Amino acid sequence: MSADRALDPIAEAHRQWLLRWPEHAERMAAITSVMRVQQILLAEVERVLKPYGLTFASYEALVLLSFTRTGRLPLGKMGERLMVHPTSVTNTIDRLEAQRLVRRVADPADRRRVLAEITGKGREVALAATEVVHDIDFGLAGISAEEATALTRLLRLIRLGAGDFSAETPDPWGADRSTTF
Repeated sequence: MSADRALDPIAEAHRQWLLRWPEHAERMAAITSVMRVQQILLAEVERVLKPYGLTFASYEALVLLSFTRTGRLPLGKMGERLMVHPTSVTNTIDRLEAQRLVRRVADPADRRRVLAEITGKGREVALAATEVVHDIDFGLAGISAEEATALTRLLRLIRLGAGDFSAETPDPWGADRSTTF
């Protein structure tokens, strides 16, 4: 990272884009901003998770398991919920299992299928890690809850356009926020 904080590299790229491709300058600045903010947020969240031996990916997996009624899920279902490739889930569960935060168990309904199950220690770590993530407002301390909602609404439009979910999927950030999920 450059020590020259007087220059905003995205603003400079935007200026250059305006000179060459003005019809694309705003979207270039938007994607570059999103990508940079993703780097900043991930670094901040991972900084506070490091003492727990967690990355953001392993934290998400651990919390997902803690949210389930039984504390267990098939690895394939975890990949769907976390929106990651099955190999990523396997690697994440391997690391969590090595830390004794989860264990692999056979599915009682189909012994060919493997479930990840959170351990007691995993629940304790998930709870403690969640407290520190909450303390830093998930890295979004610079914006209000209303601004976070507006941001989520905008990003949801991009996700919808990319096919992350169908247009019929209920929108908890939409105009009618009384819908129960």
